[in-house]
Amino acid sequence: MNNKILDGKKLANKLNLELKKKIKEAVEKTGIIPKLATILIGEDPASKVYVNIKHRTCKEVGINSKIVELDKHISKEMILNEIDKLNNDPSIHGILLQIPLPESLKNDVPELLEKISPLKDVDGLNPINKGKLFDYIEESGPCTPKGIISILEHNDIELKGKDVVIINRSNLVGKPLIFMLLKRNATVTICHTSTKDIDRYIQKADIIIVAVRKPKFITKERIKEGAIIIDVGINRIEGKLCGDVDFEDVLDKCGKITPVPGGIGPMTVAMLCENTFTLYKKQTEAS
Repeated sequence: MNNKILDGKKLANKLNLELKKKIKEAVEKTGIIPKLATILIGEDPASKVYVNIKHRTCKEVGINSKIVELDKHISKEMILNEIDKLNNDPSIHGILLQIPLPESLKNDVPELLEKISPLKDVDGLNPINKGKLFDYIEESGPCTPKGIISILEHNDIELKGKDVVIINRSNLVGKPLIFMLLKRNATVTICHTSTKDIDRYIQKADIIIVAVRKPKFITKERIKEGAIIIDVGINRIEGKLCGDVDFEDVLDKCGKITPVPGGIGPMTVAMLCENTFTLYKKQTEAS
């Protein structure tokens, strides 16, 4: 069954090694080291874990990483001021606002993301970069969708003409994926909480991409034989991480599947490093 598993950790390690060489060559040429700044607001344990993983991976590939930790009671105006400082700091090439934010700031997310310079927007969530996706320009697209596309393409999974069902409509996953998949001539369906008879869509899908934060949401009864499953869900049950797919249940019926952990998570971090390097190149070449 191992040939069915889309190993995101293995691919991410390979991509990170290739990126490390590119960064080394660029630094030798420019004398400037790429640098990512992550804004972490509040004490969310999961966010702290993710930020530390990103920080560690950046270090491994040769990217300097700065974490700006802010109190959860901080005002919107003070966060905007911090973003302004990073925008104007020439040593910073990428800026990431770690989401989700504390409840008191959730309504301010669009304004905060808009404040991040499009030239330093490492997760592609500034309105200008989101708009570029409309024209299929995805070099600074959100990291998770880029990781999903990368793992499919590196495993020679054809997207042209395939029926792809995305069970998610967020700015971080579902919406960007629509344009990335359309660019590759897939037929895309978005499902969400108000979708009627969702199984009708799931059962016809050649490729299922799911991110609903519901353990065992996808079972073998819901998929067709040979379906490819990309599990973006992250849940914790009895101290163990699992996705939105009943992995053991679907394994004998699906064609390919990403595990949790070890699937899209490492790919997301690899794309974050790649995006940081892309922005760094643009800024250092322009200087």
